[in-house]
Amino acid sequence: MRNKRTIIISNRLPVRIERRDQELHFIPSEGGLATGLGSVYQQDDNIWVGWPGFVPESEEEKLIIRERLAELNLVPVFLTEEELMGYYEGFSNEVLWPIFHYRLSYAVYNTDNWHIYKQVNQKFADRVQEQDLNEKDEIWVHDYQLMLLPNLIRQRYDRISIGYFQHIPFPPDEVFRSIPWRDELINGLLGADLIAFHTYNDSQHFLNACTHILGLPIHNNCLHVGGRSVFAEVYPMGIDFEKFSQLAHSQAIRTRAQQIREFYMDRKFILCIDRLDYSKGIIERLEAYESLLKEYPEMREKVILYMLVVPSRDTVPQYKMLRDEIDRMVGHINAVYGTNEWIPIAYFYNSFPIEELSALYVAADVCLVTSIRDGMNLVCKEYVASKEETDGVLVLSELAGASKELLEAIQVNPNSIDQIREGLKAALDMPPSEQRRRMKDSIDIVRKFNVRHWVKIFFNRLREIKTFQKQEMARRVRSEIKDTILEQYQSSTKRLFFLDYDGTLIGFHKDADAASPTDALYHTLEMLQSNPANQIVIISGRPHETLDRWFGRKDYFLVAEHGAWSNYPDFQWRSKNHLSTRWKIPVQHLMNKFANRTAGAIVEEKTYSLAWHYRKAQTGLGQLRSQELVDSLRYLIPHHGLQLLMGDKVIEVKNSELNKGKAALEIVNSFQPDFIFAIGDDATDEDMFLELPAEAITVKVGNKKSAAQYYVEDQTEAVSLIDYFANSDLRSSINKGGVVHS
Repeated sequence: MRNKRTIIISNRLPVRIERRDQELHFIPSEGGLATGLGSVYQQDDNIWVGWPGFVPESEEEKLIIRERLAELNLVPVFLTEEELMGYYEGFSNEVLWPIFHYRLSYAVYNTDNWHIYKQVNQKFADRVQEQDLNEKDEIWVHDYQLMLLPNLIRQRYDRISIGYFQHIPFPPDEVFRSIPWRDELINGLLGADLIAFHTYNDSQHFLNACTHILGLPIHNNCLHVGGRSVFAEVYPMGIDFEKFSQLAHSQAIRTRAQQIREFYMDRKFILCIDRLDYSKGIIERLEAYESLLKEYPEMREKVILYMLVVPSRDTVPQYKMLRDEIDRMVGHINAVYGTNEWIPIAYFYNSFPIEELSALYVAADVCLVTSIRDGMNLVCKEYVASKEETDGVLVLSELAGASKELLEAIQVNPNSIDQIREGLKAALDMPPSEQRRRMKDSIDIVRKFNVRHWVKIFFNRLREIKTFQKQEMARRVRSEIKDTILEQYQSSTKRLFFLDYDGTLIGFHKDADAASPTDALYHTLEMLQSNPANQIVIISGRPHETLDRWFGRKDYFLVAEHGAWSNYPDFQWRSKNHLSTRWKIPVQHLMNKFANRTAGAIVEEKTYSLAWHYRKAQTGLGQLRSQELVDSLRYLIPHHGLQLLMGDKVIEVKNSELNKGKAALEIVNSFQPDFIFAIGDDATDEDMFLELPAEAITVKVGNKKSAAQYYVEDQTEAVSLIDYFANSDLRSSINKGGVVHS
């Protein structure tokens, strides 16, 4: 059997193909991702899957490309011109790019492009499947062009390791909500085990989208999807520090840097390098530079703004308009402020080799980054890595991901012309000693958190998550665990079934009164109770009147309000009437106060407890108010001997002498069963799991931290498990050839 492989998947392969004189030329990429992942995909049988940036003219050309790329461990996905227009230029760059960069007015919602986006993601999935995967392999999907891919792969390989990295920002959920196909996109990402972002804010925006759009519960940074724990975490990408550091130290680069400085007559050299894009804040930067020259005329002829804009999508109308506006503003500033000896802006619309970029970094006194929104921005890190031996100052947009790490940069709001201007002025006037102090801190960060470190910690975390998932799977009630429990069931003669109600026997409803038992549930419970060896105990926080209305005519034992009321042992209701309820007055006052401030929240009074329900409150607001209520209640709890319970969209306060554990144990001690089964979904059921004897079968509904031995994924699985026992006698009778009468 072959060894584990790593499969990297991105829109573009780390190679560029050009046709010259009817021959194909393969040019390796020098991008940060290609550098960081080079040590991964070039090893052993690992591969990188992606579009080669080229549309072949024939099947023969496709074959040549496949063979040449196979030598480099690269696997091409060939796309047609129509697919490129719909998937890349269309959906990726006319919907996802503007929405993820907060430019809602730029988005074009074209249904045909969405279908092509889905089609191309499926094409990638098919190409991956052709690579003879096994479940030991690790897959790392990169960026917004392939948001559907993790789930497409997951559908075919249930247990394989899948990571996803988003290289651009993720917007707030209310912005993301504007995409008509937002549900499919989130579900696409949730096929991964680890979903990673550059910044904490981006990870929180994604988690909020999962909660507010799909209604998924979150515990810390973890979601439970299809029986798996999926984690959304933060791994800011680094650069190849050594490469830029070594280039900056080389004699050739230092000589070239000196030539650049001499050409511009040793003026203060401000460097900007960006791809042509509306997210980079190029217009705002030019306005700020003009403001600098206007407000500080003494700076004229002493500075030069060297602006390199790398061509990108300039046939797209918005980008063409942007380029025209840049040309106009550069021309205006140079005409108004320039002299025969000095041109304020040296502007280049071009792409330069890495050696020339390195020389510019070494030469620059200031690096100016004014992104309006940026996932990371690696230019500023490349500049830092190039400044070990030369002074320099970084002026950095606070809305670029890198600003969360490079705290010693001069940080500016890129929408404020005044802040950019004053940040530039401070950088130009900064004493060398302060420059060196600030830059040293930045260098230490960029050196440590380099691109190889980024790759290493991502894969380490992905492997930890897969180990954690395997441990979870060992607790999940699967067929083999069912069989083990059934053996104990069949070898016993006196059985007790403790069944929680809300969230276990029936799903949650926004209206609690609407959560009445279904005909199917009644049938399942009747089947279970019909075996003379079985006894059902429905144990709930519900009022006893409600349980009596639903189950009072059945032969079930009922425990209501967490043990305040019980009909055990003779089916007659009795309450724990010795308990004080004086505490209710201050607690109810607090709960009413918060209910009056929170639309959709209500207070429910029971005999020995009070519950603050917020199932109908706005998601997020209800959670916030509940936490505020809990903080307020904590001062009352110790003085009155109370217990505070935080359930699913409910905060409950009750007398601490009452809990499901004590109530269940009283019945067990009296009933003396030889088989105990208990199932429940929230904090109140934990008391029961802890109190019951060690040999009891305890099951948590939902994969949460619990004292229960096992768990089922959701309420549907919970009823299915109870139904499994209910029907086991029927199956046993059929297997033995018995006659079953209806």
